[in-house]
Amino acid sequence: MKKVGSFLGDWWRLVNPYFRSEEWPIAIVLLVGAIALTLGSVGLEVLFNEWSRRFYDALEKKDEAAFWREIMTFSWLAALFIAAAVTRYVVSPYLRLRWRRWLTGRYLAHWLDGRGYYRIELERTIDNADQRIAEDLRQLGEYTMQLLLGFIGAVATLVSFLFILWQLSGPLSLKSIGLDVEIPGYMAIAALLYAIVGTFLANLVGRRLISLNFMKQRYEANFRFGLVRVRENAEGIALYNGERRELDMLNMRFSDVFRNGWRVLFTEAQLTLYQAGYAQVAIIFPYLVTAPRFFAGAITLGVMMQTASAFGQVYSALSFFVTNYTVVAELRAVMDRLMGLQAASDKQPATAIAVEPQAGATGIGIEAMTLALPNGQTLLQDTTLAFPPGQSTLISGTSGSGKSTLFRALAGIWPFGRGHVRVPAGARVLFLPQKPYIPIGTLRDAIRYPDEHSTASDGEIVAALEAAQLGQLAGRLDEEAHWTNILSGGEQQRVAIARALVFKPDWLFLDEATASLDEATEEVVYGALKQRLPGTTIVSIGHRPSLRQWHERRLELQRKPGQVGRLVDAAV
Repeated sequence: MKKVGSFLGDWWRLVNPYFRSEEWPIAIVLLVGAIALTLGSVGLEVLFNEWSRRFYDALEKKDEAAFWREIMTFSWLAALFIAAAVTRYVVSPYLRLRWRRWLTGRYLAHWLDGRGYYRIELERTIDNADQRIAEDLRQLGEYTMQLLLGFIGAVATLVSFLFILWQLSGPLSLKSIGLDVEIPGYMAIAALLYAIVGTFLANLVGRRLISLNFMKQRYEANFRFGLVRVRENAEGIALYNGERRELDMLNMRFSDVFRNGWRVLFTEAQLTLYQAGYAQVAIIFPYLVTAPRFFAGAITLGVMMQTASAFGQVYSALSFFVTNYTVVAELRAVMDRLMGLQAASDKQPATAIAVEPQAGATGIGIEAMTLALPNGQTLLQDTTLAFPPGQSTLISGTSGSGKSTLFRALAGIWPFGRGHVRVPAGARVLFLPQKPYIPIGTLRDAIRYPDEHSTASDGEIVAALEAAQLGQLAGRLDEEAHWTNILSGGEQQRVAIARALVFKPDWLFLDEATASLDEATEEVVYGALKQRLPGTTIVSIGHRPSLRQWHERRLELQRKPGQVGRLVDAAV
């Protein structure tokens, strides 16, 4: 019972927000419509049940007029049933589609707005967040509507046909076994006991499916991710002749899919064996128990058929969880994955580095900053530093000393540490990492990124491309492409430089942003930055001595492995 309460509580927390959102009027209308259609279908089943009695009585009596009258009755009942089925097919899926759109927007915003996606990848708290958003949200609505409408239909069917069955079945005398006892409505009682025992046994057989389906989603997503990695890194793999290694890795990931898939298959086969036997016995059972009364002349053929039909409906309603156990197990796995994504997106580090706009400030500075790695190791301790406006700064240091971590902390995205980064209010700040991000789309949009309100003209964009030594791309501004797969590493870095020339930031931070360029090209692009952005303060992270000529100040991050580092002023 505790597990059922936990399941329903978790389900309610996931489902409730949509029906209280701004879409609640149309969501409620569609939900009520879907429920009404479900109940209407149950009502039609009751009418069909009553019709079957009259129809088989007409056959037994060879009453031709009654036979044709019942055929006409069946025709309009069937027409109503078809119309209801078609309407249900539209209403419920449309509700699921709108629900998925709302959920997707909400989860995407939650995943991106607080940089939860970044923390998740750093900490590896969950796997395959993309798959949870793309697939699990769809399945949440699909399984919820299937189970909700199925349950409502089952309850309505049970109430309707249990009453009918109670009336039709009559008393069962136990005189044949020496007891002067009669059991009223024995068919209704038999149907209840049959379904209760069946549900209990189905749970024993199928409960393993919950954990197996959870792992199924994980292994499938891991395998797809491996395939995407090969596609996106095709050139590097080809240059290394790494096909054998990648094949081994993909086969290893698929072996997880196969092993878990076999466990799911074996468990579902056991459940199907039980469900099939359970269903087959239910077909013949009502005829066995009504046959003595029929052959004794106590009931007509129509009553016998109506009783069998009513028993089938009651059995079907009471067996709802037996027949839907797999769906319940899959919904539980989906819910666990979505709640895991929510928790990972909500999780905030115990300490954080705050980036705070400061009115009246002229420069960017860090105060009492402590930087740490995800494992807790400290990189910098209580560091205070200022970057005055107009004074370009070069930060250097040995590989692994924490320069890129400092870069991320200045950008406000590094979650491990504490302290403050003071930024002049209203300042335009741009950070260029070593591997630039270039969105899929037109080259024009790639250059304007991330400023979605940019008013830069094509002429300005072309001039920026030429200054970044990418004049050959000037005629391709309208071309939509996956530019990361088309451009070399050096060209991608020069696209980022062109982006900075168009963005015109007050502060420009570069983390090895020209490392893929030769020194001559690096000199050209730094010259372009200095010439075209005279009001921009540049802060660079780099190793090359050739960078020193473009900076008035040099800071060196000194840190030995396993020790806390420190920033010291060094000669340019």
